[in-house]
Amino acid sequence: MDQFGEYPPNLTVKDALVVRQEATVDHAVVPYTGDDLSRPRLGPANPFKDENDKSLGKRKNVLTGQANEVFISEHTFRSKHRAVERAGGPEREYISPAQAKEQAAKRRATRESKGRATIADGDGSYVGPWAKYKKPEYEQVEVDLDELGSDEEYEIVDEDDEDVVPSGTVVQAPAGSLARRIEVEEQGEETTTFHGASEYDYQGRTYMHVPRDLDISLQKEAGSITNYIPKKLMHTWRHHTKAVTSLRLFPRSSHLGLSACADGTIKIWDVYRSRELLRTYSGHSKAVTDLSFNNNGTRFLSGSFDRRIKLWDTETGQCVNRFNPNKTPHVIRFNPSAENGHEFLAGLSDNRILQYDTRAGNETVQEYDHHLGAINTLEFVDENRRFMSTSDDRSLRVWEYGIPVEIKTISEPDMFALTNSTQHPSGKYVLFQCSDNSIVAYSAASDKFRQNRKKSWRGHNTAGTAIGLTCSPDGQFVVSGDTAGYVCFWDFKTCKMYHKIQADSAGGSVNCVVWSEQETSKVFTAGAKGDIRMWD
Repeated sequence: MDQFGEYPPNLTVKDALVVRQEATVDHAVVPYTGDDLSRPRLGPANPFKDENDKSLGKRKNVLTGQANEVFISEHTFRSKHRAVERAGGPEREYISPAQAKEQAAKRRATRESKGRATIADGDGSYVGPWAKYKKPEYEQVEVDLDELGSDEEYEIVDEDDEDVVPSGTVVQAPAGSLARRIEVEEQGEETTTFHGASEYDYQGRTYMHVPRDLDISLQKEAGSITNYIPKKLMHTWRHHTKAVTSLRLFPRSSHLGLSACADGTIKIWDVYRSRELLRTYSGHSKAVTDLSFNNNGTRFLSGSFDRRIKLWDTETGQCVNRFNPNKTPHVIRFNPSAENGHEFLAGLSDNRILQYDTRAGNETVQEYDHHLGAINTLEFVDENRRFMSTSDDRSLRVWEYGIPVEIKTISEPDMFALTNSTQHPSGKYVLFQCSDNSIVAYSAASDKFRQNRKKSWRGHNTAGTAIGLTCSPDGQFVVSGDTAGYVCFWDFKTCKMYHKIQADSAGGSVNCVVWSEQETSKVFTAGAKGDIRMWD
């Protein structure tokens, strides 16, 4: 509008007039058309965009539909592009999900075998996730050595050398080697080595014969003599290279010692004569967890982290039988009774207790599966008609032997896991190593399975480790190891600690403790350092 109150003749309705109040003639015309207002006026100019092209920024119609501008990263574009190329391009035919699964199965079938973990080289060796897909054999191309450039490498093969194998030749493993490896993997290859000076004495007897020409008798009834606390170190066996995991003495006579190591070997050694190493039993590929003699000591069981249980002949070293529970056996116990002496129990890491018969092969006779954690201990009570078991679920259960139904469960809120056990010679109590650095006692009398709150032995450190414990044959003392390398002695009645011996000056834990049944104060200890010590 001019000074006379009239609009300029060239002003349209789509234009807006802005006039400053102090101005008389000057004015600015701002267009407000839709195309102009939608275009940005701020920010840097796009060098690749034509400002005069009003079609930019609009959606374009294509023959296959409508295309929108979308930003994707370089990685996303390449992955999608490769996926389309693998599927056959955009002109491929549609396949149903079932057909896609079938094609994927066919593609997996062309992949080579992953091999076996026990085979390092040769046929059937382990390749794992790097297994290749089967492809046709490459054609052998003859290369003229004269045509190779000066910067290329080539190998000159002596034609007279018969040991040279041409490149690309598939070398087969010796006949029968693969089957043998599979058999060894499934059953294990057991070997034994005799280390003694002579396997037979002048009368043709082996080390199984109980010596009778000693100053003491080794045929007394256990507990018939008074026991005392040992004071002096008498001998040390250093035949193991790793930690000793289990220690047992020959039943009743105690003239032989049997020890298991974390390297998978088992050794038997003499106690009285030359105190030499007699025999080594090799057959486990991992650390041995537990050992158990039968009633007369002619055979013993060994369990290992390789998930196998093996029955050995003590005299010859032959592996008589093998059992595959497919889980780690934490504890193994032969039935002490005469009528069921050929049966044993195995507490596994999968909460089960399996009952085996050594005469029935690898078949399970009975299964007890009410525990909720790995099995730690097994003890036969009530004249071997029942047995007690403890687990990581912090409970104690009593079972009728041969019947997979528990007759009593003890699980209190203040209970700790019971990691190791021993039976008092009187048969009235079973002592358990508790995770709160104490030893507790439970009554083993018929229908009275309960804890004796008045008996608790403390003063040692066992938390986090399954420290072994035992009682003197006369039932007067309780003995236990310690994680700091000590051996502790308590009075059974008063629960007072009598003595504490430092068995390992380096501070290694003492895992195994056994008391000789024939002598008054002969105690054997072993632990993490691999040494076996005899105290008297």
